[in-house]
Amino acid sequence: MTTCLLIITAFVLFPGICLADIVGRASVIDGDTIEIQGQRIRLHGVDAPEKGQPCFDAANQPYRCGQNAAMALDKFIGQSPVSCGEKDVDRYGRTVAACRVRGEDVGLWLVRSGQAFAYRRYSSDYIGAEQEAKNNRRGMWAGHTQAPWEWRKEQRHFAR
Repeated sequence: MTTCLLIITAFVLFPGICLADIVGRASVIDGDTIEIQGQRIRLHGVDAPEKGQPCFDAANQPYRCGQNAAMALDKFIGQSPVSCGEKDVDRYGRTVAACRVRGEDVGLWLVRSGQAFAYRRYSSDYIGAEQEAKNNRRGMWAGHTQAPWEWRKEQRHFAR
């Protein structure tokens, strides 16, 4: 009975607690995927450009925005522990989760800084942040690029 009361009290006092949370030091795989303790985690609600995907800056010069997104994410996370609340499992078997570092929503930071798109197909959480990044010409919005889901589809088509 005492254990049950402690658990219930914890949920009342800390409503954000989740039994499926994944916490630890993260390694960045790409602009929207991290790994914690050997578990791949796809960040919920965002889609970053792919590593080989070209973007074009304000002077219409190509650059590797997918690589930039991964490096920016790595710098943002640094050595801080990351806490991820599982939301789903994707078709590749990766955990899809909303993650936080130093109290800040990682997906929101990625989209707001212009390193990732709001992935509208799966979430409307970051649409406002994407518009803010576009309006302020942050990150990839300083120039132009193709949405990652369109670029991947095009790559599959050309690979046939």
